[in-house]
Amino acid sequence: MACLHDHACEDHDCAADWSLYKHVDLSKVSALNEAVPGSVKSVFKAWEQRLNSSEGHLESNDGDPELLVFIPFTSDVKIKSISVVGGADGTSPCKMRAFINRDGIDFSDAQSMQPIQEWDLAENSQGMLEYQTRVSDKMKGCVRGRNEGITLGNYDCFSVQYSRFQGVANLTLHFPENFGGETTQICYIGLKGEATQLKRDVVATIVYEITPNPSDHKTKAESGAGFSHVE
Repeated sequence: MACLHDHACEDHDCAADWSLYKHVDLSKVSALNEAVPGSVKSVFKAWEQRLNSSEGHLESNDGDPELLVFIPFTSDVKIKSISVVGGADGTSPCKMRAFINRDGIDFSDAQSMQPIQEWDLAENSQGMLEYQTRVSDKMKGCVRGRNEGITLGNYDCFSVQYSRFQGVANLTLHFPENFGGETTQICYIGLKGEATQLKRDVVATIVYEITPNPSDHKTKAESGAGFSHVE
């Protein structure tokens, strides 16, 4: 679902809302079918720079409008909504499909796999449209009594909503077609949400440190006791 900003931007800090670009692992961002290798990195920038294409834009190869963008993060994130600013003259993407925590997706995978969510896009030349991520109901539990909720026997069961886009280590966006242009152009991809404070490389270091390394421990056989049990 697309929606307009629900506030006057001059009275609101939109840059703070759309700050997840700071948590994008830019060195590992990639795109399939980009005409200029590495140009995909130019679309991740501050919200106030979303219409500035002086540093380039992402464009597909001529005659083939399909694009696939892989976005890894430096920490797990929760994504609340996505904004896409496309090109003019029919080059803006008209559909977007999202996959989370799937490495190495190619076009064949993207076309055959079920995305976690997909959207019909509008031409968004000013970057004022955002596409909200899906929220699902998840059963929380049941209590005895007469309250609002789903009634099972003498129990009332309640559900809570949760985002399908939480605990996201990487996001892949598939843009299968556009509004009729020979190529697809994307000038900006904005991500609204929250990031954890713990970096992924820190987590890896912690896991590494708490995993025993047998070479760090002498066996009794090595100590001359005749046993080979690791201490």
